[in-house]
Amino acid sequence: MATLIGENIILRALEPEDLNFLFSTENNESFWEISNTQLPFSKYILKKYIENAHQDIYEAKQYRFVICNYNNNPVGMIDLFNFNPQHNRVGVGILLLPEYQNNGFGFEALKLIIEYAFMHLNVHQLFANITSDNLKSISLFEKFNFKQVGIKKDWIFSNSTYKDEILYQLIKP
Repeated sequence: MATLIGENIILRALEPEDLNFLFSTENNESFWEISNTQLPFSKYILKKYIENAHQDIYEAKQYRFVICNYNNNPVGMIDLFNFNPQHNRVGVGILLLPEYQNNGFGFEALKLIIEYAFMHLNVHQLFANITSDNLKSISLFEKFNFKQVGIKKDWIFSNSTYKDEILYQLIKP
């Protein structure tokens, strides 16, 4: 899969050199809520994941891009998941490290992935699942005209409390 190039970032495939970045990100408990993770990952498991990351999205039904600044430093990840070519839809999720938030990287990454999904995967729609308290993500997706189409009540149990999860869709214009 080709690298997607923006003005201030690039979206690229996982590389073996990303092992430590992936290890620290996937094992950061503050991110577990959005990734539905409950246990830490070993470096061995993540190394195997990176080795298989070359799989075509039509085969794996998902694809992870690393968001890098132009110094090729990883600043986050953006995932396409639950790809369904029969119904022409794919989910999208984004994670930016806190120190790289609020500088336009997320906006640019989402813009690139929307263009890629509509033009190259020929999907009819993208969807995102966002907890109702994740105001930064809600704001980001709404900037691209993702529309709230449903609320899953008490869907996520985190820190001894239930949270609603909002389903957003962007249908190809």
